[in-house]
Amino acid sequence: MLEYFRNIIAKRDEDGASAVEYGLLVAGIAALIVAIVFALGNAVGSLFGDSCGTIRSHIESTSC
Repeated sequence: MLEYFRNIIAKRDEDGASAVEYGLLVAGIAALIVAIVFALGNAVGSLFGDSCGTIRSHIESTSC
């Protein structure tokens, strides 16, 4: 009987621990993506705005 309890204790399942580690990894990656979007959001937005304005002014200057 004592050997049975030793086997139960020795066979600990670590699936829950690895799931928590993966969850922390995904949360870290998501936080990094959010930080990058906030850091580069204004620069990318102004770049697209400038491009759109250039295209619009070129179309208006060449239209009949």
